[in-house]
Amino acid sequence: MPDTSPPSTEGVRVSKLMTERGLASRREADEWIAAGWVRVDGALAVLGQRAGADARIEIDGRARAEQARRVTLLLHKPVGYVSGQAEDGHEPAALLLTPGNRWRGDASGIEFQGGHRRGLAPAGRLDIDSTGLLVFTQDGRIAKLLIGDETRVEKEYLVRVRHLRPGRLPDAELARLRHGLELDGQALRPARVSWQNEDQLRFVLREGRKRQIRRMCEQVGLEVLGLKRVRIGSVSLGPLPPGQWRYLGEHERFV
Repeated sequence: MPDTSPPSTEGVRVSKLMTERGLASRREADEWIAAGWVRVDGALAVLGQRAGADARIEIDGRARAEQARRVTLLLHKPVGYVSGQAEDGHEPAALLLTPGNRWRGDASGIEFQGGHRRGLAPAGRLDIDSTGLLVFTQDGRIAKLLIGDETRVEKEYLVRVRHLRPGRLPDAELARLRHGLELDGQALRPARVSWQNEDQLRFVLREGRKRQIRRMCEQVGLEVLGLKRVRIGSVSLGPLPPGQWRYLGEHERFV
């Protein structure tokens, strides 16, 4: 007879263990447990179950197949679109993810299917007045990797600026951009900031506070005239035209 005893109240939730081990997102873990695709120490897992930190977790091959079918899209977001839901009369960037806007240079070999637009969510954000690489994914593991509180994935930006004070930006202020500023009472992580040319800075960050770069620049007397995200981890925007998208290739990884 099946074991009908209530889940253990000791240990860590199995779904949390799966997430911590990189096996699945939290949502995927719950879905797989409900489908009967997860075993803990040889026994079928149930929703809400807890287990020891060293528990053996086995995943049914059907779950892996389902996970492999989930896609990630890379969009070159133009200025004027919001990253998430429509707001203040502005359209969401997701409206651009149509077959007609797929970049002809997409070399992924993935055939577009209607189901690829289901459940897509932006993994991060770009302000309405910013442009560049924006990721949409069905894969919770990628979303967690890119926007989780502990993410360490680099994000690179080209930022056109104007100094509001006489002369050029002093080296001491450039050093503060690299490390020494805080936002909302919290110190920022160290950043790599350098001059790309006489009016453009290159920022490489490992965090993403709201309007972070614009607010950092304000603190040192710089006005941001244009901001473009050109890289997330190992994935670059490259020649992808504004308003068009492509699939993340099978062998591409953010880290």
